[in-house]
Parts: sequence; structure tokens; C-alpha cells
Amino acid sequence: MTLDLAGQIVELVSRRAGTAAQTEVVVHSAAEGLTRFANSTIHQNVAADTTTVRLRLHADGRTAAGSTTLTGAAGLESLVERTVAAARLSPPDPGWPGLAPPAPLAMERGGVDEATAHASPEERAARVREFVRAAGGLETAGYCRTSSWSAAFANSAGQSVEGRAAEAAMDGIARTGDADGVARLAVGRFADLDGGTLGARAAAKARAAERAVELPPGRYEVVLEPDAVADLLANLSWFGLNGKAFAEGQSFADLGAAQFDPAVTIVDEPLGRGGEPAPGLPFDVEGTPRSALTLVSGGTTTAVTHDRHSAAEAGTTSSGHASPSSRTWGPIAAHLRLEPASGAATSDPARPLLAAISRGLLITDLWYTRVLDQKSLVVTGLTRNGVWLVEDGEVITAVSNLRFTQSYPRALEPGAVRGIGTTAVSLPDGWAGARYVVPALHLASWNVTGNASG
Repeated sequence: MTLDLAGQIVELVSRRAGTAAQTEVVVHSAAEGLTRFANSTIHQNVAADTTTVRLRLHADGRTAAGSTTLTGAAGLESLVERTVAAARLSPPDPGWPGLAPPAPLAMERGGVDEATAHASPEERAARVREFVRAAGGLETAGYCRTSSWSAAFANSAGQSVEGRAAEAAMDGIARTGDADGVARLAVGRFADLDGGTLGARAAAKARAAERAVELPPGRYEVVLEPDAVADLLANLSWFGLNGKAFAEGQSFADLGAAQFDPAVTIVDEPLGRGGEPAPGLPFDVEGTPRSALTLVSGGTTTAVTHDRHSAAEAGTTSSGHASPSSRTWGPIAAHLRLEPASGAATSDPARPLLAAISRGLLITDLWYTRVLDQKSLVVTGLTRNGVWLVEDGEVITAVSNLRFTQSYPRALEPGAVRGIGTTAVSLPDGWAGARYVVPALHLASWNVTGNASG
């Protein structure tokens, strides 16, 4: 139905703007259910189900775009008329990259778990109940979220594709009188979301973080838990491994150069791995089919992400990373995986890495991170949800939260990565659909620039 609708709009534009107009249409439906809890009680349960039609056309050297959530005949007629009129008034667009040509979708991708796509409020509430009970009387807060997406794309060049994806995620904290612990997980199957396991983990971390001491600023050897590593990948993706930033000379990326430790391999995997449900749609908003893209291989930067515009500037092809905002922010990889080390999985992803530390820090989470210098990707931010001093491989004491100022690429440069965990954890991003699959990291140096006193 949505694919037919996309094709009908392409034909409607042809009648209004002429057959020479280049047209692309995305019909995107998103359904999200969100159950939020605070003070160990569910306080909000909301659901949204929205279908958005996005139209972009290029006619007489000018480009315009528009969107609507009114999918009836009158709403679609208005969308076409507004967009055709806007194109006539738009400035010339010499950078128009043309339309995606007809191309099949990748054959290897996970399916959609229907139980996830259609999870009920009662099922989400059950996960919250498990989390709260497992916290053993500690105050808890967080959310349980289920999301599903379906989309259809058609353009006047003959490309016509459709697909679906779904995700379940939970993010919660447990709190003592003076310390917080966190547990997060994103999965393609709702059945794999165990609220009890997550609640127990958050509570254990909160209790372990009590009676924190203060440490002076300085450079510390660190083990970053997966939650903290996810922030590294997010910033590398947004500000470095981004075709627009690369084309503008604002990225640290140097294709073909060994910029990272040989242990580092980073892959964008929108279609999932090993038959698992795919975390993303199989094509982008320009209709380019998606597949796995290796951005860093064995320490060498091998690729940056592209939409059709940044690809044309770079003299290459789109990697399937166009989004409604990619012309402004650049094409962003949203399904990143840092390959773990080989070995048996462990229940605590960070614990095996601590043995190699003589004196350093175990850091759970990074937040409020802001880029100070994009070219070198120097980032400042704070720790949260638990920091501990480690001596001779043993956790000695909890540490109060710290401010850091650190170049992320330098933290991962050759010789700087002393270990990678064997267990990768799938973590949700703040917006539904993005996901980071990450192990813990043992890094030689992390620049702490402040503590609780300043």
C-alpha cells in the first residue's frame, strides 16, 4: 500500500511539474510505545503512530523538498503543489547529485520480530516491574521502549523499494542516598529484554558507588565500560567518520592511514548480523540500499559515510547514509559496532580488563559531552553512574564524578588501546533506531581535568 502511494506521488509530480522533473518520495511510518517510570512507579505510558510523506524534486536546476502527515488525497495534492511552487522560487542547486538508480536491496538481513513490533503496554509494564523488584528497594527510574518502522521509496528514475525494522530498549537507574547505577540494553526481540537482570545490575553498581572519594586531575589509565564506549563511537560517527565533515576538511579522518590501534575495527551494520533482526531499514531516504560498511579495519581508517551529495563531492558513491537532515549535518552512521576481542563472553564486560591495570580508573558512563575542536575531536564531558579507583587489578574505592577533556582519536591511537573486552553489549541511543554494539575498552591514558571540587 505505501509503495503504491509513493509511486502515485511520483506520477502526480510528473503531471504538475513535467516529465523532466526528478522526483523522489519516501512514505515512512513509525510506531513507538514508551513506558516511563520514576520513584519506582510508572508515571507515563504513551504511544505514537505517525506516517510521514517526504517529497523532494529537482526541476530546471532547482531543488525543493516538503513533507506532510496528511496522507489523504487533499493533503498529498497540497504537498505536491507546495513543493513544485517552492522549486520554482528556490536558488539554483549546482550540487544536485541526481537520483538513486534502480538497485536491489541486500539479500542478507535479519527479519522483523513481530512480538517486538506489536508489544503491548502491559508487556512493557512487566519489564518495568521486573527492573524495580530486582533493585531490592532502591529508588529506580527510566523507560522501556518499543519501536517499529516501515518505509517505502520510489523515484522517477525507477528505484522502488520497501522495508521494515523494529527494536525494544530499556534504560534505567537505581539510586541509593548518594550514588546511581545504570543498566541499558537494546534488542531486536522483545523476549530478550530481561528487566530483572537490568535492575539487579543497576542496583549493584549503585551500591558499589557509595562513599566516593575525590581524586586530583591528571592522566589516568582507564577501563571504559560499554556505556562510555558508546559515547566514543557516537562522536566519532557524527564529527569524524562523516562524509560532509570529511569533504569540508573538518574531520580527523585520513583514509588509508593507520589512525587507530590495530585492535580497533568499527563497522556500521544497519542490517544486523548472523540472522538477528535488523536494527535499521534496508535503504536510506534517497533509496540507496544499505549494507555493512567497515569504517575502521585493524586500526586503518577505510571509509567515511556518504549520502548522494557528499559522495558526488568526494567522487565516490553513496554508502546509504542519507537522512532528512544529512544535507545539513552530514550522513551519520547509526548502527555502529566496535568489534570485541576473541574469547568467551562474560557476564561483566569490563571485569576481565581490570587485571592489567596497576593504577587507574573504571568508568561506567560519559555524558554531557561537547566537542571543543572538531578537527582533532577534542571532547569535554563528565562521568556519571559510577567511577572507581583500580589498583593492581582490584577495585579499591568509588570515586566522585570527574570532568575530562580528551581527543577521542588520540585515546584510540596506535599503542593506546591496551585491551578490548570479549563481550559486546547492544546499547540504545537517545533517539529510537540508533544502536551501538560495544565491548569495554582498556585505554592507556584519559585526561581528567576536574573533580567534584572544580
